[in-house]
Amino acid sequence: MTLPEPAFLAVDWGTTNRRVYAIDATGAVVARERDDRGVLGVAAGAFPAEVEAIRARMGPLPMLCAGMVGSTRGWVEVPYLPCPAGFGDLAAGLHRIDARTAIVPGLSSTTARGGDVMRGEEVQLLGSVVAGMAPADALLCQPGTHCKWARLAGGSVTGFRTTMTGELFALLKRHSLLSDFLSAEPVDGAAFREGVAAAQDATLLGDLFGVRANILLGHRARADAASYVSGLLIGSDVREQAIAPGEHVHVLADPGLGALYGVALSLLGASPVLLDSAAAFVAGMTHIWRHDDAFES
Repeated sequence: MTLPEPAFLAVDWGTTNRRVYAIDATGAVVARERDDRGVLGVAAGAFPAEVEAIRARMGPLPMLCAGMVGSTRGWVEVPYLPCPAGFGDLAAGLHRIDARTAIVPGLSSTTARGGDVMRGEEVQLLGSVVAGMAPADALLCQPGTHCKWARLAGGSVTGFRTTMTGELFALLKRHSLLSDFLSAEPVDGAAFREGVAAAQDATLLGDLFGVRANILLGHRARADAASYVSGLLIGSDVREQAIAPGEHVHVLADPGLGALYGVALSLLGASPVLLDSAAAFVAGMTHIWRHDDAFES
């Protein structure tokens, strides 16, 4: 059986990782690759060579990039688009590198609390709607190093808030008093759920120090520390969002982290809906590509 020919390349170019998808005219992924060539792994001025290397491996095709490649540390800084913003705004705001290469702009949100920004997540958020994975009016959560909580109305992102949940866990694991206790991978279980429950008291800073003290005093098993701390952080993250009881929250994440957020959301009275973040990204990039006639083949 002959595989369909790819029509364009979609690149999710993050800070530390990069995902490349070869996508055919129907929106199906023909080939994919993932590596550690995020923007921090590419020297200034080396992005054109990186792009040509991708094309040498995956085909000399039009390329649509999203993520930190459009940041101050990336290939070229692309201005943020203010919310509310939908696919029409993203397509109109594409930054053309050349006739065959473009970068999707990120989004900004401003409230009484201050400003917020995202790059790359906007494609997943809007892609989940065009793919039929999430309704046009929804609350979406994108866990990760920096978790995004976004509101959509009428298929546009109306606003969002970013939390440093994943980064805090990584910093605690590598550089804190708790480093020796956080070697295990967090998993759902009694310790994780205890952490989620404890987070509702809004005493995070003291509870974190208490992790070490309770292990030293024999009140908590060392093996449970990572799951408990993860529960504390994710539980605090969910608590901050003031989600209405029973409200559906569409979670765009890898299965492991998405499942933990799903547990925390359920324990705190919300109704999580777990979505495939990669599929949402592909759907979003395909939608932009199909509705833009400026690319040369």
